[in-house]
Amino acid sequence: MKLVSYISASLLSFTVAAFAADATSRPNILYFYVDDMGWGAIGPNGQAERKARGLPYVLTPNLDRLAAEGVNFTRSYGCTVCSPARSSQQTGFHQGHTFADRNDPDNAKKAIRADDLTMGEMLASAGYTTGYWGKWGYGGSKGQENPTIDNIQTLPTSHGYRHVVAELHHVRAHTFYQPTLWTAPASEGAIGGLDLKPNSMARYRDNKNYPDEPALQNHKDYPETAYCDDVYAFAALDFVRKGAREYHASGKPFFGLLAVQVPHAPFDEIERLPEWDRAYRNKPFFKQLSRQAKQWAAMVTRIDAHFGNILNALEDPNGDGDRSDSVADNTLVIFQSDNGGPQHPARNEFHANGGLRAAKGKIEEGGIRIPTIMRWPAKMTSTSKLRAGTSTDQVIDVTDLLPTFCELARVPAPLGVDGVSLAPTLTGEGLQRKREFLIHEAGNGQSIIRGNHKLIRRKRGFELYDLAADRAEENNIAEAHPELVNELRSLLIGERVAEPRGFAATYHHWTGQLTRRTSRPEDWTDYVYANAGKTYMKDNGAPRLSWIATIANKESKPNVALADKTMEVLALEIRGGYSPRSEQELRLAKGVDLSGRNEIRLTGRAKLSVNGGSVSSLRRLEIGPHATLQGTGAINADVRSQGSIATHAGFHVVGDYQESDSAQLHVILGKNTKTGLHVTGDALLAGKLTVIEGPGSEKDGANARTILTARSISGRFQNDRIQLGGIYYSITYTDGSVSLVKL
Repeated sequence: MKLVSYISASLLSFTVAAFAADATSRPNILYFYVDDMGWGAIGPNGQAERKARGLPYVLTPNLDRLAAEGVNFTRSYGCTVCSPARSSQQTGFHQGHTFADRNDPDNAKKAIRADDLTMGEMLASAGYTTGYWGKWGYGGSKGQENPTIDNIQTLPTSHGYRHVVAELHHVRAHTFYQPTLWTAPASEGAIGGLDLKPNSMARYRDNKNYPDEPALQNHKDYPETAYCDDVYAFAALDFVRKGAREYHASGKPFFGLLAVQVPHAPFDEIERLPEWDRAYRNKPFFKQLSRQAKQWAAMVTRIDAHFGNILNALEDPNGDGDRSDSVADNTLVIFQSDNGGPQHPARNEFHANGGLRAAKGKIEEGGIRIPTIMRWPAKMTSTSKLRAGTSTDQVIDVTDLLPTFCELARVPAPLGVDGVSLAPTLTGEGLQRKREFLIHEAGNGQSIIRGNHKLIRRKRGFELYDLAADRAEENNIAEAHPELVNELRSLLIGERVAEPRGFAATYHHWTGQLTRRTSRPEDWTDYVYANAGKTYMKDNGAPRLSWIATIANKESKPNVALADKTMEVLALEIRGGYSPRSEQELRLAKGVDLSGRNEIRLTGRAKLSVNGGSVSSLRRLEIGPHATLQGTGAINADVRSQGSIATHAGFHVVGDYQESDSAQLHVILGKNTKTGLHVTGDALLAGKLTVIEGPGSEKDGANARTILTARSISGRFQNDRIQLGGIYYSITYTDGSVSLVKL
């Protein structure tokens, strides 16, 4: 069993049951993920302009269609190279916190740990049918003929993916004609839930249910060992067709991730396919290109045709011309690359990095900015925030997709991830949490991007760029802004980018009994990451900033943990059960501060008691249903509440405050109570307000009392008046305050 803050069995069963009747409101998710395709390699980022100017351009009619029907994210970021990109994508942690922060040769067998929760696991837990096809990169050996599974805990089948055709080692993925591929579901007794099967197009030959283009699988000259991306794409096509039928029959949604190897080198292997350059034969510019550029363009156009087949299957799953069974409207489709384009003639001849500085493997924009398109027809209408056929400069990161998928599937994201859910942006509902900053690492430095500013840390010093005015990073403005450099430097180092290779966040659980102190190392579990007799990581002691910590009550009686000293962790979950007798409280001693750098989460019957100190997070404090934040002090975080906040002398919230309709705000009026909540950011109200008189309140005699202040207020409490001492007060609103006014 994973020692990680996860959805408890009772919550999971409740979640799945609750959403079964309303499953069709949750979208299917189809994710196209390419390898080494530069930011400027798609139509809206430069190829359409090149076509208009009569310059060589890459043919991607289906991606052009996707952009016309969706939204192009022009400031989207991946990672610098393959292994960390996939680790960050799957786990939601950036390179400072995920285990794979480099293309370490050992990553192929150890990058994603058993404790790390992935897209596949979270969506499977939400009742999605899951599939993965393509380059996985972890768990297997690099042998071409007889590869072995070296680490079961890092396999796709160990992380929620049920339907799989994949390459487990990134070195084997440096050819498109691997003799074997790993597949699931597997036969009984297969290692790690995967079978090693011949890489063949045999199952798709002579089958009229499959399109002849682009694979030409029936051609007499098609290689006996298949071009692997053809196999991946046809397996994904199968999955989408079956998933669409199941969606119509039972409402069960699907999640599929097609992670192709195109357009990673080697390029010349495309020429072993019949009629490999057919799409370009009538293009005059094709003859002018170098051999490599021709090969690269043919690879991209071939996979684009596969994307087209799969997109068509969303609209007509049975292929019978009747689109009444279409699932396209409620399917979120994402296209994305893992990193920028590498330096080679093909990229240059097509200007495929769009004028960005440097290339794959580098910390500059050309290494980390990636093409990203999202389409969700039901949500991208002419009246939506994100309208079809438009571009947005909203800054997003590959780590954002895991929490986005979780919110759309209505399950909690894994604890403490670095990503920010984009669900409010995609749906147009709720308050989109701000993306404070992005972190990247490369061989030539580390960077932090906040808004339009990008700070690069190198061995020789720091560089600062204004990306809005200087996308090509040509004008270093660090000397003119020393205070900003110092501020961003502090944030960057705090995200652990300077740690040695192999550093990662670790998972720890509280084992202490009633009123034991959280500073005692013996009351926490140790963390050990080992495989096949080799130990990669050990971590023990008292809480520290690299910890993802859970304080959970598994008993049928209340429990209290006492924070007797300042407690700093990467993330903290306080988790109670779902009966009143299984409450779990974390009680801060007087003046004690609590910091969860990425997140503090209260779930079940959890209680966080603050006694004049502070609770801080650079990202968020989540108060779940049935959970309570109580006391008084400073909350230095964005607060999202589905539970209760109870205060007798007020909380000062430095950030945004958002309620769901299940939330409750309890304010105890006293002689010194100024406001219940003072919010420096924006407040979104939806819950219920209760107010009671405490000692000294009855002597105040005020006709009006301010309950909440904020920079801006939207929404309303569910109730419109309060009774105090037999007197009724109306709840009144201004742009920046909520008050009680005597009727």
